[in-house]
Amino acid sequence: MCYVRHYGGAQKLDAPLAKKIFDGIHTATTGVGMEMRVDFAEDLETVGHCMQAETQTSPRRSNSPEDYSLLSALRDRRSRRFGRGMKIPAGPLAYGSKHAPAPLTEDEEAALVFAACGITGHALADLAYARGEGGNIMAGLVARTIASGDGLQTVALVVTNDSGTHLVRRPAELPAAEIPQLISMAQRSEFTEAYRRTRVKIKDGRAAPPTEPLFNINANRWAAHAPGTSYFLPINDLTLMYINGLLEILNEDTGVFVLDERNGYRPAGLAKFARSRGGHLHDDPTKLRVATIRQVEQFVTEFVTAEQGMMLQNLGLMAQALGLGGYPNFANHEFGWFEALGFRMQRMPASRYLGVSSLIALGMRLTRRDVEIPYPVGLERNGEVLLKPFCPPYFATMSDAVRAVVELKFGSSGVFRSDGHGSAWANHHATTNAVPKVSDAAIAATIAYCEYVWGRYGRFPVYMPPYKTVLGFQACHVDAEFYDRFYRPEALAETQRKDWKNQHR
Repeated sequence: MCYVRHYGGAQKLDAPLAKKIFDGIHTATTGVGMEMRVDFAEDLETVGHCMQAETQTSPRRSNSPEDYSLLSALRDRRSRRFGRGMKIPAGPLAYGSKHAPAPLTEDEEAALVFAACGITGHALADLAYARGEGGNIMAGLVARTIASGDGLQTVALVVTNDSGTHLVRRPAELPAAEIPQLISMAQRSEFTEAYRRTRVKIKDGRAAPPTEPLFNINANRWAAHAPGTSYFLPINDLTLMYINGLLEILNEDTGVFVLDERNGYRPAGLAKFARSRGGHLHDDPTKLRVATIRQVEQFVTEFVTAEQGMMLQNLGLMAQALGLGGYPNFANHEFGWFEALGFRMQRMPASRYLGVSSLIALGMRLTRRDVEIPYPVGLERNGEVLLKPFCPPYFATMSDAVRAVVELKFGSSGVFRSDGHGSAWANHHATTNAVPKVSDAAIAATIAYCEYVWGRYGRFPVYMPPYKTVLGFQACHVDAEFYDRFYRPEALAETQRKDWKNQHR
């Protein structure tokens, strides 16, 4: 609050109203003689102080995404890497910024987080739910700003900057009672409060892996994790999508038969489920329903990574709307980021990690090349499990993990058998209660497959860890002087120009 004097005395105004008065006075006095401006000067100064106080309380933001069109964002979005405080040491674009780094405000970070993974309402889930039609593949009914296969929300987001590192909780990791509140905040554009409600601190200061190859690539080293930047790291969870997909492809309607290409193309634990033995899976290759473990896992990985791609695109569009610099960059290392973030890690000899033959494994041991490979299995802080995959060590067996996925969907607190996080359906209970359960045959085949994979290879999935990073997004306040020196004027859009001016007020 502040007090503004006027000719009739003092009036108590809140900051938004003071701003409206200021804007109105500014408009009304445009083109009027200096004497009128002088008459208002004292009052304008008071209102100005009020507005300044409001800016300090709510960190400045020169551009409002509410006022920026999607078409403009699509046209103007570019990867802009050079921020305040950065330096390109050599080459035709060699330049050192003359300005100190300027960290993103909490409001700016919150807007970017909302674009990446904000909770916006409920998925429509407009599918065919009769038995055999596949609708019960859904496993989540809360919507975020990005699409997600089966409503699983498989991609988590970590945000790191100079002051700290936070995990943004996904819908399934939040109490059901908070979901309606977060949806309302999204509708009211209260992004900062939603950000505060959903994040959990996992580290003081910035988290970052080494920048040398192969933790990164040389092209990124000059700017990677520079002071003042904020880094947004999507983290793929492969296990939930994997098991949920298996429950669909190993049912009586799809009936895929999976072979292990690393074990002489023998059945991947599914021999007794083959149609040739009276089961329900199509083991006749002429029916074109035979796949390998690698093919199944490649599908899972690509499907989850597509969700990450949408997250990165939204980050780019929001950065453009805010007038920030930003770009997606290399984060594809199997353990670098996870060690930096303090994930729970396990280790495995390279021979087993790579699934080589016993003869080659012996050779690796004899030549001392069978090094141990670290890989992430979960994230814990202060005794709380923040991220856990659907596999050991967080489940005693793969059978337990499979049943946990089924419970998530059809248990007493599951998506289709409780109020849970709600839905978009007008009659939630009538609709969800009519969704058929996953069949016992599908559950049995999925358990057999998963137990085979774990028993033979000691991890799940086979070809990669349960968590994976691919790309991250680094955001900053651009140094306009760099772009003015080396580029044509259109290299910076109007929003970047506004942000630059705002930084120098």
